[in-house]
Amino acid sequence: MASQSQGIQQLLQAEKRAAEKVADARKRKARRLKQAKEEAQMEVEQYRRERELEFQSKQQAAMGSQGNLSAEVEQATRRQVQGMQSSQQKNRELVLAQLLGMVCEVRPQVHPNYRIAA
Repeated sequence: MASQSQGIQQLLQAEKRAAEKVADARKRKARRLKQAKEEAQMEVEQYRRERELEFQSKQQAAMGSQGNLSAEVEQATRRQVQGMQSSQQKNRELVLAQLLGMVCEVRPQVHPNYRIAA
């Protein structure tokens, strides 16, 4: 009977060790899965950063050329406005004299379309 009891004890101990090994294996598997998930997440983040930098550089290149165009247009507009202002300053007195002359010098005359009723 003692040998049966001892055999049962050995089986229980073996079963306990097997359960511990299985539990350890599950823990290792869970750790490996967690580690793999973290590595995959890091790779995704790195890829996302690379693509974002690439997008930013392309966007900067595209917007940079538009920025230059807008600066050129603004500069040309300023030159035109300055030209108009200087022209206005030069011709101001002449135009005012002509306008005053036309308004103040009234020459009454019959309009060519006026018909005298007979």
